[in-house]
Amino acid sequence: MSAQGRSLPASVQPVHHVLARDVALTLLSLGLLLAWDASGLDLAVVRAFGDAQGFVWRDAWFTRTLLHDGGRWLAWGVIALMLADAMQPLLAGPRRSTRWYWLVVMLGCALLVPAIKRVSLSSCPWDLTEFGGVAAYVTHWQWGAADGGPGHCFPSGHAVAAFAFFGGYFAWRGSRPRLARTWLIAVCVVGGLFGWAQLARGAHYPSHTLWSAWLCWSACVLAAHAPRGPQGLASAQGTGRS
Repeated sequence: MSAQGRSLPASVQPVHHVLARDVALTLLSLGLLLAWDASGLDLAVVRAFGDAQGFVWRDAWFTRTLLHDGGRWLAWGVIALMLADAMQPLLAGPRRSTRWYWLVVMLGCALLVPAIKRVSLSSCPWDLTEFGGVAAYVTHWQWGAADGGPGHCFPSGHAVAAFAFFGGYFAWRGSRPRLARTWLIAVCVVGGLFGWAQLARGAHYPSHTLWSAWLCWSACVLAAHAPRGPQGLASAQGTGRS
């Protein structure tokens, strides 16, 4: 295949083209997410997993032990691996300063959603009276409206154990685009699996997971195009160790 027929790494594409693509994808995903919210399907989907007796998957080994508790351990393992890579690069690719930058961004994403959850009044599905709890259903768009439950459930904190790592895609797409795409697919698949587990357990609505994904993605887009972001860090030539 000719060079013209292959997609160019982000590092050799015009910066404004990369920015336009990132912004377009961010806005498109926001539009789809808002359409999902407007559809009112959150509660309908949750009803497929729970009833007046609660959620049969809530304490199942597969959803709670493997995908919830195990997912947390997986996230810590990936962070440890990325920390080791930032200290001593394991693969040729972005400069060490760039690896450190994206590690900090990913940790920031991991803190962003829990910070929003702390002020959220939305309760989890398993807190609804319909499923044996005490809360009434109130959409997360009704800011400031309490639902009678404990709240602090929106967005999905557990899904961030995967979606916080969107930053790996941005870190590697300039030097190793195939690896970056593989990373992105893996993050989406694992994040979707974590989100499904929490949905089946009654811990979150689908929108909770989708908003976590969008928030982490948007934070990474902002970080990727910040004036003093990775472009500035990589202004000196060279890849790998620095």
